[in-house]
Amino acid sequence: MNDKAPRATRGQIIAAFASIYTVWGSTYLAIRYAVETMPPFLMGGTRFLISGVMLYAWSRSRGAPRPTRRQWRNATIAGGFLLLGGNGGVVWAEQTVSSGMTALLVSILPFWLVIIEWARPPRRRPSAAVLTGLVVGFLGLVVLIGPGDIGANGVSLLGASVLILASLSWAIGSFWSRDADMPESGLLTTGMEMLGGGALLFITGVIFGELRGLDVGAISTASWVGWVYLIVFGSLIGFTSYIWLLDKVSPARLGTYAYVNPVVAVILGWAIAGETFSLRTGIAAVIVICAVALITTARTTAPVKSG
Repeated sequence: MNDKAPRATRGQIIAAFASIYTVWGSTYLAIRYAVETMPPFLMGGTRFLISGVMLYAWSRSRGAPRPTRRQWRNATIAGGFLLLGGNGGVVWAEQTVSSGMTALLVSILPFWLVIIEWARPPRRRPSAAVLTGLVVGFLGLVVLIGPGDIGANGVSLLGASVLILASLSWAIGSFWSRDADMPESGLLTTGMEMLGGGALLFITGVIFGELRGLDVGAISTASWVGWVYLIVFGSLIGFTSYIWLLDKVSPARLGTYAYVNPVVAVILGWAIAGETFSLRTGIAAVIVICAVALITTARTTAPVKSG
């Protein structure tokens, strides 16, 4: 996708980063309310199917060429990793894990992005500044979610493991979406990935029996509001910005949103849902923001030559 993408302005990149930094931080709270009375996989599946139909129809009406079968396959694979594995793990875990703690546990994404980019050809070794930023960010997370805090907040080993694997799935999907043969239109690509991933989420919900136990009348107003918020802000604005940025910046730099989102999620969880916010959290937030600034201004070094 990179070779076909037009050059972006600095203002466009800043606006897109602002979207994923702030909007996605708020979606963790929206997910918490949505899954209170909605089955998680059906909630996520319908959310992305609706968003995907809207983006796909809009793109095609604006003249985007019909995707090839190969592009549909690639978009479905990307949607599987990003939305079924990544987002699906998050919505499932938030049935028992608080929104702020969920955001904190998936914030290891930049580590996966850097490791994958380093391990695969052409083996782009992270610069000293990127490595320093990752270490500083990790220390901030240690301050924020030390073992005592995890136990105190009731995060099970299963929930934490699912969230860590969800961040790995998201990282794999990010590279696939960036490198695979996709349509030239970023909006069309995003719509296709939402349709593929949304369908996989919906099918997973059916397999797990969510459709049999669904009672639409029992869904609360808070869950409906959270679901609509996720469609408009989380999918149409946030996810679209993320897919667009995949063509514009390095994976390590894009992954810095995973350090900012927990700060936003913790603050919103404390202010709206009454989740814990302490002096320790505030100190850790400052450390994390410093790490984000360091990684964002850093560069990746040249590929490591093998043999």
